[in-house]
Amino acid sequence: MPELRFDPLRSQWVAYATERNDRTFLPTDFCPLCPTGAGGASEVPLDGFEVVVFENRFPAFGPDLKGGRPVRPSKSGGCEVIVYTPEHTLTLAQLPLERVSLLVDVWADRYRELGSRSDVAYVYIFENKGEEVGVTLHHPHGQIYALPFVPPFAQAELDASRGHLAAGGRCLHCDQVDRELSGPRVVLSNDSMVAFVPNAARWPYEVHLYPRRHAVSIADLDLGERLDLAGALLHVTRAYDRHFGFSTPYVMAMHQAPTDGGAWPEAHLHVEFYPPHRRADRLKYLAGVELGAGTFVNDTRPEDTAHQLREAAELIRA
Repeated sequence: MPELRFDPLRSQWVAYATERNDRTFLPTDFCPLCPTGAGGASEVPLDGFEVVVFENRFPAFGPDLKGGRPVRPSKSGGCEVIVYTPEHTLTLAQLPLERVSLLVDVWADRYRELGSRSDVAYVYIFENKGEEVGVTLHHPHGQIYALPFVPPFAQAELDASRGHLAAGGRCLHCDQVDRELSGPRVVLSNDSMVAFVPNAARWPYEVHLYPRRHAVSIADLDLGERLDLAGALLHVTRAYDRHFGFSTPYVMAMHQAPTDGGAWPEAHLHVEFYPPHRRADRLKYLAGVELGAGTFVNDTRPEDTAHQLREAAELIRA
């Protein structure tokens, strides 16, 4: 059974899920996420589907324990799998706009539904793509973690934005978007979305994707913004594939307002991409100073990588 333990040295929760050590690993003869029809053996016993969501059989999060007894309710947290398409060989970048738009709607629905639970403080939506980032199933899918706490990276952003808001009355993220819109690090700009390589990118080809309007969560986007977000997700992922010349691995992480019932005016929805490649033939590994000290060393300039991704996107349009 998964459990959470609190690390007092760093004031962070650590999850333990020993059952995950035996989860399905890169099967070659059977895919648990492909539709198998009624009574089939996969996780999706359907003849077909557009987007499907179900509980992860190997959840990463459960209640935290103290002396063998739960500190939080046994239902604390939850892990869902979201399958993008029945087509096993596709990726998000290869899906039609209509399917990605539906995926955005499903994300918004799950944010509202999971966030309405009293034991869920944060709904974390993400995708791991590629063996290089540890994916264990190749079928195009993402995950949603309903966390009983706000995770450290999101909390750090919220703390920084709260201080900025208190000092100047402006959202830190909105100010960042305004600065980047006319700068050399922009990768995409459409009617309501902007994507850029951040000024202090930790990963060589890191990209952040924001709604221009201040929206605290994906559920706050209107229909036009959701469609623009879907188009922007395709734009960024296809630019990666064009630039590197292959289906690019990445971690895609959505940061948004916590769901603990509080007001979070400092939150601003955005999606962060972390591809592990620093060149087509080389990976960026986290080593001593990153893992031991928490300080990233990037051997590329954000302005240069943004230029390369813009060029890739222009080639796609051409």
